[in-house]
Amino acid sequence: MALARPPGKEFDHNWPESAECLTLDFGPFESVHCWKQMPECAVFVGARRSKHTVVAFNEAIYVFGGDNGKTMLNDLLRFDVKDKSWGRAFTTGTPPLQRYHHSTVVYDQSMFVFGGYTGDIHSNSNLTNKNDLFEYKFTTGQWLKWKFEGQMPVARAAHGAAVYDQKLWIFAGYDGNARLNDMWTISLEGDCKQWLQVNQTGNIPPTCCNFALAVARDSMFVFSGQSGAKITNNLFQFRFDQNQWTIISTEHILRGAPPPPEKRYGHTMVAYDRHLYVFGGATGQTLPNDLHCFDLDSQTWSVIEPSRDSQVPTGRLFHAAAVVADAMYIFGGTVDNNVRSGEIYRFQFSSYPKCTLHEDYERLLESRQFCDVSFIVGSEKVEIPAHIALVAARSPLLKIKIKRARTQLPTSNEVILLMMDVYRLSVQFNMTRLEQLCIHYLEACIGHKNVLVALQNSAALKLDFIKEYCLKFIVKESNYSQIIMSKEFETLDQPLMVEIIRRKQQPQFRTLPDPQTDPNNSNTLEKDMENFLKVVGMEFCDIILILDGILIPAHKSILAARSSYFEAMFRSFMPEDNTVKIAIGEMVPSLQAFRSLMRYIYYGDVTMPPEDSLYLFSAPYFYGFTNNRLQVARLPQIRNLKRELLLDIIDAVGNDMNESRHCQDLSNS
Repeated sequence: MALARPPGKEFDHNWPESAECLTLDFGPFESVHCWKQMPECAVFVGARRSKHTVVAFNEAIYVFGGDNGKTMLNDLLRFDVKDKSWGRAFTTGTPPLQRYHHSTVVYDQSMFVFGGYTGDIHSNSNLTNKNDLFEYKFTTGQWLKWKFEGQMPVARAAHGAAVYDQKLWIFAGYDGNARLNDMWTISLEGDCKQWLQVNQTGNIPPTCCNFALAVARDSMFVFSGQSGAKITNNLFQFRFDQNQWTIISTEHILRGAPPPPEKRYGHTMVAYDRHLYVFGGATGQTLPNDLHCFDLDSQTWSVIEPSRDSQVPTGRLFHAAAVVADAMYIFGGTVDNNVRSGEIYRFQFSSYPKCTLHEDYERLLESRQFCDVSFIVGSEKVEIPAHIALVAARSPLLKIKIKRARTQLPTSNEVILLMMDVYRLSVQFNMTRLEQLCIHYLEACIGHKNVLVALQNSAALKLDFIKEYCLKFIVKESNYSQIIMSKEFETLDQPLMVEIIRRKQQPQFRTLPDPQTDPNNSNTLEKDMENFLKVVGMEFCDIILILDGILIPAHKSILAARSSYFEAMFRSFMPEDNTVKIAIGEMVPSLQAFRSLMRYIYYGDVTMPPEDSLYLFSAPYFYGFTNNRLQVARLPQIRNLKRELLLDIIDAVGNDMNESRHCQDLSNS
């Protein structure tokens, strides 16, 4: 895998970013986002269970406690990740009492078990919550019970626990009478074994239990859980250095992103790379088995689509999860009909570098390079430069305005009246897509010369949305004087004339009637750019890329935003014939591979067949992308490639490497 060269560092053949240092690691990789069932824990090793805990240590999964439906457990099981085998962990000393809904964490060479619910559930006797703390030393197998001085947390179960800054942190839970939301901490280093209550500030989560907790970026994250009427699907963040809680905003509608997971309890959440992953739990009467992902950078939720070869686990609650290397392991839990499970599943994470699509386009806008359109805004005629390709991709209304400015689309009164009739019919027959197209067209075409005609007609047809738009257009400071001084205003119906004057004299805050927006039209940047590349962008192309004689239309601003190679070319060496021959060094990629490259450039897509990724290994370096996200394809199907194709590609890469070295030698001579 190639690594990004630090800014300012000159080309170096020894730097792992260069083509010569690209390596193919044919380890036992799984497809990314692949669920795979591991060998189930045999009953003679350990019972099927739920409400247990798991931790990861040295490429092994340790399972402690829980219940099998009849009795509580306190055995310690071990699953070897490499050997895919189960066994009982070696233990000495006195273990904790049988329990469930406890918590376990790992610090240094030890596992710590706190609290939980213990007793005999079969005879319904000696049932109580605990606030004891046990340490299990992995190296010796010894159990130790900690003793404390001073105050202690109230006994509890179904709480959360985390390790940060050499301390154990305990949050919330259930004490047998009420749910809690207090927080306690104790140092896991030194001889001072004393609990301290944390003075929490900010938007503290409601009292809760059976929630999910994970630690990432110097923060503790808490999601959903059982909180009675206060249960939510908010994600809370606790900053350890400030002892402060915040609610992470999930304005998914404004962001065009999927909504957060439904509120639930008995689920798991783990942290890996820059993401949080939520699986399972109970949402009302259902046990979902979808995997939700929260991006800590963009602060958006998404649902992970499993790979085609996945063995997806059924929905469950009160299971447990842990991360080993680049995979998540799910064990046990309660499945349908209150049945305990002994299944264990492995989920292969993806670890792509952060997509810089948004940052690249933002940088292009701020640089004001390659602007090819200007918008005149306000009464002061402020000129705002922009890029036709990006504007047309994101806004249907502005796309129409640009096309009208280019071709002078007819905006006569007859055309406006005709489109209003079409709009009326689209509303009448519930043709949402046509309705949206009419709205975009009318908003783009209504101007000083035809707004009064549009107003009068919309009032007659009772098209309230169009009428309101016209009124707001008329009373704008930049429009009002010109419109009321026109001859058309003199012939306007008196009630409308009065309404305009009153609206101007007594401005009111009005909400436009809901035009029944189609949610499918609320797209993300990625979806808009995908649609632009595949469907609507052809008429706005301003550069031709030539790939082995094949002409491929493209857009300069987009290429320049994503690639320093094209940015430098268009800024300093713009081809006179507006064409660019495509090659990666001396190698000409296949048309299929280049299509994959264009998808990455336009909307950040990194999915591609393995043969394409071989062609494009050196493309991120050659074209100067802002990161090496394109280079992380793990080639899980490499052995399925034809031998001749693989040899041809390796030969071409070798020639490219030799050419690069020759050029470097010449520059040093």
